[in-house]
Amino acid sequence: MLIFLSRNLTFLATPKTGTTAVEMALKPEAEIIFSRGRKHVTALRYRRRVLPFLQETFSASPEAVAVMRNPVEQIRSWYRYRSQPRLDGKPLSTKGLSFEDFALEVISDAPPPRAQIGSQFSFLTSDHGDLLVEHLFAYERQPAFRDFLAERLGREVKLKPKNVSPDLPAPLSHEIESRLRAARAKEFALYDRLMAADGYLRTPQE
Repeated sequence: MLIFLSRNLTFLATPKTGTTAVEMALKPEAEIIFSRGRKHVTALRYRRRVLPFLQETFSASPEAVAVMRNPVEQIRSWYRYRSQPRLDGKPLSTKGLSFEDFALEVISDAPPPRAQIGSQFSFLTSDHGDLLVEHLFAYERQPAFRDFLAERLGREVKLKPKNVSPDLPAPLSHEIESRLRAARAKEFALYDRLMAADGYLRTPQE
């Protein structure tokens, strides 16, 4: 998470949406940086814990911006990321597992450690399913996201790929994708709503 008090903006790092590239490009200008294990502060935690601190300490209420990725592609990114050799033999490794089996583990009642990846919907919304970020951009609409950042920061923003996952084949049948969509219906519905808005949802917060 990056907080730009002077620009009235907080970047929330939704996992597996290119957040490392954003962090590397923007952190020199951030007044407050949450990194490493504290990098992925959820929208709800930001609203309940961090924002009140900013309001009380700095009289600031930075608007939250985040990125959401096609849910299938986001899960596929997790699968590839956890196939890295450095995880071989560890509980988080997906080595030797097909992507379809990984997807089924993700939506199972008791996912093993390697399939415990949370969800973008939970990251971005309240306990009641309300979107908690003022500005939500689709990962697949990078120019719009970069233009927004450029306008807020007053300079051109270039994002260089970082922390790229291995290019591992990860096909998914229609049957398994249908099961995935049914199990994560709210997440797919939010993504569909985002894409219907041409990749940018503006949601004013009280």
